[in-house]
Amino acid sequence: MSRISLLLSTALLLCVNTIVFSQTRGINREKYRINIFKTNDPIKIDGLLDEPVWQSADKATSFQRVLPTDTGFAIAQTEVKVAYTESTLYVGIICYDPTPGKRPVESLRRDFSFMKNDNFIVFIDTYNDQTNGFAFGVSAAGAQWDGVQANGGLVNLDWDIKWRSAVKNYDDRWVAEFAIPFRSMRYKEGTPEWGINFSRQDLKTSEKSSWAPMPRQFATATLAFTGSLVWDKPLPASGTRFSLIPYVSAKTTQNKQAGEGFKPTATAGIDAKVILSTSMNLDLTVNPDYSQVEVDRQVTNLDRFELFFPEKRQFYLENSDLFANLGKDNLRPFFSRRVGLTNPVQAGARLSGKIGKDWRIGLMDLQTGEKDDVLAGNYTVAALQRRVFSHSNITAFLVNKQVTNLTNGDTSFTGYRFSRVAGVEYNLASANNHWTGKTFYHQSFYPGSTNKSSALAANLTYSTQYLNATLNQSWVGADYLAEVGYIRRKGYYEVNPVFQYKFYPSDSKIANHGPVMKFDLLFDPSMIQTDRETQFLYQVEWMNKSILQADVKQTFLKLQLPFDPTNTGAFPFAAKEKFNWKEMGISFVSDIRKPINFLISSRYGGYFSGTRMTVNGELYYRVQPYGSLAIISSYNNISMPLPYKSAEFFLIGPRLDITFTDKLFFTSLLQYNNQINNLNLNLRFQWRFAPVSDLFIVYTENSFPGDYQIKNRGLVVKLSYWFN
Repeated sequence: MSRISLLLSTALLLCVNTIVFSQTRGINREKYRINIFKTNDPIKIDGLLDEPVWQSADKATSFQRVLPTDTGFAIAQTEVKVAYTESTLYVGIICYDPTPGKRPVESLRRDFSFMKNDNFIVFIDTYNDQTNGFAFGVSAAGAQWDGVQANGGLVNLDWDIKWRSAVKNYDDRWVAEFAIPFRSMRYKEGTPEWGINFSRQDLKTSEKSSWAPMPRQFATATLAFTGSLVWDKPLPASGTRFSLIPYVSAKTTQNKQAGEGFKPTATAGIDAKVILSTSMNLDLTVNPDYSQVEVDRQVTNLDRFELFFPEKRQFYLENSDLFANLGKDNLRPFFSRRVGLTNPVQAGARLSGKIGKDWRIGLMDLQTGEKDDVLAGNYTVAALQRRVFSHSNITAFLVNKQVTNLTNGDTSFTGYRFSRVAGVEYNLASANNHWTGKTFYHQSFYPGSTNKSSALAANLTYSTQYLNATLNQSWVGADYLAEVGYIRRKGYYEVNPVFQYKFYPSDSKIANHGPVMKFDLLFDPSMIQTDRETQFLYQVEWMNKSILQADVKQTFLKLQLPFDPTNTGAFPFAAKEKFNWKEMGISFVSDIRKPINFLISSRYGGYFSGTRMTVNGELYYRVQPYGSLAIISSYNNISMPLPYKSAEFFLIGPRLDITFTDKLFFTSLLQYNNQINNLNLNLRFQWRFAPVSDLFIVYTENSFPGDYQIKNRGLVVKLSYWFN
């Protein structure tokens, strides 16, 4: 009962803190206001701001520092103007640059790294819920950056939509102009105001700033701190609109290791996006193709559990938080990458959006075909979310997987005909974002499920500019099953407190420094401890963005299953064996503003009954704005007493990224991994010949490192076009 009482007490804290700190409007909404007026005059997107409308438009000025300190006005000031027509929101930006020298930019690729580019971004809370919104930005070189926002401000950059921008550079400033169609956003019609904030990153002054002030412990994307965009008259409702995105692709593959020849195939499919209202959309897909998705970056896997890779496929991204944010890290009831990667998706539909002021809904259904020994299946996810207080919410959901081509009496199938997970979740976010947290209860249903087929968790975080304190707790039943989820382990209770404190010295080259303490304790269902990690870390961050970390960690582990710590199939340690070891580590991130920058980290210490030394390095060189070269490497030296295996693992992955223009890209990735004895080559050419319309040519090859004999290879050509 102790574990249940701990979870319930944390859940109670979430409710109490929500009530104490709740308010209906954002902190800055009354003081920071910018008016927007309709114009019928044409606006050319050329970065010149010479149309008459820009002379009379209301503007936002006096940007305030967010980093390295959140007091005072920015050295590099910014001026923003807004206007709109019947169909489009326009933003005009002047980024003043008082510091001589070249403006740092990484490349011309869309969705650039925020920290490595001079940039400007607008964050828009179209629903006034301080939770969901949209982000649009550009680098000083003109590369676009866009994403959909959830959970109070987290931005998913894999979401792309049609909009236009242009940038002009001068010695003392750079000027940008945006044209964002209203059809590219979702919003509630008839609303007199939207939440809005403008963010500026100027690397030469090591300064991040915003129009509506932002405490430095939060990202400028945080929607709780937006100002107000005040419409001269509320936007009307729109009729049903739709977009079609057909594709055709041809590919040829060869499994040379099996002695097979080339197998050419061709396919076609279509995606459709139906905008049912300004706040509700329907996504449809028939015979989708995911060949343009970038190859996953390989890692040396010495973990006892499955690795996690994020979703990047467009069909799953809009309003993705309704599905992807269920549960928490390592305990997710739905993980979309389970669908469509082992056997093909035949068709799918997603209905998602806002109903009224406080309700959101998400419905998704996908049908896969049969391939090899994987049976066809139907996957359904339903989520209903209700906003409570300022920007907290309650979500109820159901995930269902059903085998669809299994005949009665078939005794060869040993899996489950169906598996389901239902649950309810409460997400806390106080009005000032100092308190955040989550508590949930999940129940799985499948043939033979028991009273141990549930999972529940709670976490609470208190965050100020000096202190960050988190308490996480989880309990997962031994029979909990989420076949369409990502569950690292079952049958445990976990408690995980984390404490961090930062000092901000004045008149120093150091921006901040301070300690971090982490504790992670796991117990089996009998409350016998199986895992314990205790880590003490100290971090120093300089004004130039360099970061130094050093830590010591103590680990206790009682194996639940036999395990080979080299993950090579060698003689394993037996279940129930206990291990206790200590290790230390150090890492350094260099000044990312420099054309050549790097990250290096190293760890040394005990590892089960032996020792392990790890060295990881990342080296980046950019020729702005046309390209960059990155070399990412990892070295692990594991020494074990006999009869257990010692091993050396080496992984290196050079990556060449060339952006000829903001529409023409080439990426070359070579990955050598001696743990799996593989050399992987991925060549990817992309021509964005129209907005969100692409030609992809992708070549992938796997070979043996020693003699370079090819195992398998494939070539894909794909053409897609977005019709409005």
